[in-house]
Amino acid sequence: MDTFSGTIAITGASAVTVAGTGLDPVLSALKEGRSCLQPVPEEVLAGGHGLLWGRATQFKAADFMPPLKARKLDRCSQFAVATTGQALREAGIDKGAIPAERIGIALGCGFGGIANSAEFLTGYFRQGVAGLSPLLFPNTVANAPASNASIEFGLKGPNITFVQRFCSAESAILSACRFIEEGRADVMLAGGVDELTPLMMKGFAALGQVHSYASGFGEGCGILVLEREEHAVAHGVAIKARIGRIATLGLLLPDAEQAGIDRLLPAQRSFDQVSLSGAGAGIDLLAGKIAAQTVLRTGQIVGQSLAMGGVALGAFSYLLQPGQSGLHLAASPEGPYFAFSLHGDTPA
Repeated sequence: MDTFSGTIAITGASAVTVAGTGLDPVLSALKEGRSCLQPVPEEVLAGGHGLLWGRATQFKAADFMPPLKARKLDRCSQFAVATTGQALREAGIDKGAIPAERIGIALGCGFGGIANSAEFLTGYFRQGVAGLSPLLFPNTVANAPASNASIEFGLKGPNITFVQRFCSAESAILSACRFIEEGRADVMLAGGVDELTPLMMKGFAALGQVHSYASGFGEGCGILVLEREEHAVAHGVAIKARIGRIATLGLLLPDAEQAGIDRLLPAQRSFDQVSLSGAGAGIDLLAGKIAAQTVLRTGQIVGQSLAMGGVALGAFSYLLQPGQSGLHLAASPEGPYFAFSLHGDTPA
């Protein structure tokens, strides 16, 4: 469990999802209870009638970067570069305004670069070594989005990528908070990014997962701007919410679930708002142990993925009202589990 003595402030956030670019489309859909998921086309998955997915079809990389640069980046990197720029603007941070060594990035990523990986390996399978494209390889690795965003915006602080199933983004955000608490950075961009391709849907179908873990899968990016509270106050930015506590648990052991839940959840079990992210029975088990006036399931609105916790936490921090208490819960089917305690900004 991490309790942050110098409160971590969320001063900006943005997203790219099936709902559109920026957080406003996600917030509107959440408030209306309106799902943005669309039917999976027959040409993508034969016999997939009734299945839904969340492809970010409204996203146009050329709206955020020159076309030549966009062509050099994988889809996840395009998402990350666009979202990072929007999140920094939300936080009132101009490029170069903070010493480069004091601002970093931590992202969760599940299937990042998978389209480029498929193209890269297809060349090898068809032509052997001669068919491998060196231009494609840098975009086949999971840390490409964080690296490309750091290059674009001159982020020379900590740079790390997590691949931890449905809690990948939460793992990255926890790491970012630790970097700030340890004094290794003043500002961290943190969240998650992932893509969704027709080939992935065929893979999910082959594994028998389109009606379970891959049901309503989505793609996109959600990034928060995290700062130590006094740093945020010093440059005069509005604080959206504060992170006070993050607890993690690897497993809920059989016959000892309650002991694990007691370690994970705060002593307070009543909240104004609760956000749920991830997949597996663990989410419903945890949700059943708390009371909340409002429960948000962002995945039902824009799709779930291995790194959508960044979108969920970004939207959650913007929906928390001044003085409200919030809890964000995330779980993968077999663990880990995360519990984030958040507080809406205290009115001046």
